[in-house]
Amino acid sequence: MIFAYLYIRGMSLMINVEMFYGRQTTAISCREDEEELNELPSLEKRPAVKIDKKFLFCQRCGKKTPLKEVLLPNGDFYCPHCIMLGRMSTSTILYSIKEPNAFQKYGSDVLSWHGKLSNQQKTASDSLLKAASLPGDHLLWAVTGAGKTEMTFATLQDALIKGKRICFAAPRIDVINELFPRLKAAFATIDIICLHSRSNAKYRYTQFVLCTTHQLMRFYRAFDLMIIDEVDSFPFLGNESLEYAAKNALKAGGTRLFLTATPDEKLQRRIKKKEIDVIYLPIRFHQNPLPVPKVVCCFRLREKLFSERIPGAVKKSLTEFENEGYPFLVFVPTIDLLEKVHEILHEILSESCSGTTVHAGDPERIEKVQAMRDGKYRYLVTTTILERGVTFPKLNVLVLCADASEFNLPALVQIAGRAGRSSERPDGHVRFFCDNYTKRIKGSIEQIKRMNRKAGRYCK
Repeated sequence: MIFAYLYIRGMSLMINVEMFYGRQTTAISCREDEEELNELPSLEKRPAVKIDKKFLFCQRCGKKTPLKEVLLPNGDFYCPHCIMLGRMSTSTILYSIKEPNAFQKYGSDVLSWHGKLSNQQKTASDSLLKAASLPGDHLLWAVTGAGKTEMTFATLQDALIKGKRICFAAPRIDVINELFPRLKAAFATIDIICLHSRSNAKYRYTQFVLCTTHQLMRFYRAFDLMIIDEVDSFPFLGNESLEYAAKNALKAGGTRLFLTATPDEKLQRRIKKKEIDVIYLPIRFHQNPLPVPKVVCCFRLREKLFSERIPGAVKKSLTEFENEGYPFLVFVPTIDLLEKVHEILHEILSESCSGTTVHAGDPERIEKVQAMRDGKYRYLVTTTILERGVTFPKLNVLVLCADASEFNLPALVQIAGRAGRSSERPDGHVRFFCDNYTKRIKGSIEQIKRMNRKAGRYCK
């Protein structure tokens, strides 16, 4: 740690200045006195919010709000959009110290991962390494299960050796929790801090930051390299505040690498306009095709599930999954179906085939997902919260009410991509049960088949 020693009002004070490197923080959040902070050398001060005619502009989240909607009793105005991170008002000052990249030197042995990339992965990895030396945005468009994380290792290694500050971000906590042990194992000697709303980690200054995209609001021109995984997923997709934060946390001239298997329309428009460089990888690391979902139409499926009646075809698939002995996920579109479906499974499956429910607001979500990884559960009944970013080996997947609006085309592709991710069992089952064979279902299957065709040509 680096401390500043100040002498104020006859008292000797000590402040950890590292807490301000590349951050935007308030006196309250860092538990310091404003008068003492004003004595710090190189300290930048910015108003947390600005008034622009009849609007309030927040410098932390980038949102504009009509003044008449955000007046406080004391006459201040505040930003309601990022209040979960602490209130920003016209009386609030954001403190920061320019990122100095004050890190120790590392050699090539900083990477402790000794796995081997396939030829296709190595080509994509080399392209990422080259892209990371260029400013601006770059995209890795790779199928689910392609090994995107491992393909970033060479780029991360190079950035660490060059003393760059790195952020690896993702929109969802589940993805961050899956990435953390993998990155720690790959860079065993590096101090990586993991930040999200359910993390117990207290902030400290590190060269390598792993965090949810919400946490980027706490940084200001901090990172030379930013990698955003699952860039097309909720809550990042279409969220102006998070997009603003992702730009605000990057240094001028910094590099952003986006990773996804299902780029949204906005990204695809940028690709067509050649506003963003693209690296393609249409094949999984084990060289096997993506499992193609089997669609089964069931009349009045949702109604039957709510009355805890199960169609014979669904029961047959679940019994088949149990007998095979592999773990499986059962996706439902809404929270109110979770317990109904769980009760059905509890009745038709044996006691040895145990499972539970999980959703975004579940306070035990992290523990349940880990228990599934540890083999304590054979199945999870889940909403779309587990559509991406989590990996369970040898998995089967079943989607109930696949025609529901909650399952958009990218979600169905991502859900199908949970299966077949391990080389020991690259052909897991994927079943879509629905009332109607919708355009979204048809489109998701066509996209999977199209990627499989590209993969076949790619390997020739």
